[in-house]
Formats: sequence, C-alpha cells, structure tokens
Amino acid sequence: MKAVVQRVTNASVTVDGKTISQIGKGYLTLLGVAKGDTEEQLSKLIQKILALRIFPDQDGKMNLSLKDVGGEHLIVSQFTLLGDASKGNRPSFINAELPERAKALYEKALKLSSEQVPTQGGEFGADMKVNLLNDGPVTLIIEI
Repeated sequence: MKAVVQRVTNASVTVDGKTISQIGKGYLTLLGVAKGDTEEQLSKLIQKILALRIFPDQDGKMNLSLKDVGGEHLIVSQFTLLGDASKGNRPSFINAELPERAKALYEKALKLSSEQVPTQGGEFGADMKVNLLNDGPVTLIIEI
C-alpha cells in the first residue's frame, strides 16, 4: 500500500466538468492499493496519516497534526502509484490490486478517516481532475 500525502491550502476533484468534492486546509492523499494489501495495513496507514505532525506550530516548526489544526482530508484512489517503469518506457501495473478489492479498501479508507476528521473522496475508477494548492510544499510518500 502506498500513499502520497500532500499538505494543502485547498484541493478538489472534478469528474466530467463537475466538482464532486473539495476541502480547505488539510491533506490530499493519493492512495494506491497493491495486490495482497489488507484491512489491517490500511488501518495502520490511515492512523499514521492522521497522526502526522506536518503543520507548523506557533514557532513555525512542523509539530501539529491534521486533527490539531481542524483540517480536512481528501482521499483519491490512484492505482498508477503502483506502476513499475523499471523496464522499458511503458509502466506495468501488475502490482496493483484488482479493482473490486481495491475499491473496497478505498471505501474503507474513507470510512476510517471520516471517523476522526472531515473526509471526502474522489470517484473510484473515474477520469478525475485533481486540483490542489500544495502548502509548503510538503509532500510525503508512505508505504506500508
């Protein structure tokens, strides 16, 4: 399981020209589910993301979590994070989980996150346009 977490001032997802979700200050998480990933790994990943202390405190040090600042979370499924371009120029996606299973884990991620902070999502499997204003920029890659 792989996640790219970006601290954002705002972010939104558009499908077919219609904005389907948007957040203010918070995290945009791009989530890639690999073959064999489990709910236990997902739970661990979401807890890790929500506990990250990457917002500045009063002294400007990265010391505050999403919950500490009252931020929001936007999670977007992105199977291309599992792409392997080590051979040739066309990436292979054989490590990505099958869509049905990946969708179930993605929906579980939304549920787990929403139990702690305001959370929105993209549309699984859709051609999405993701707009964000990266704050910092602060971007982390987390693999579990």
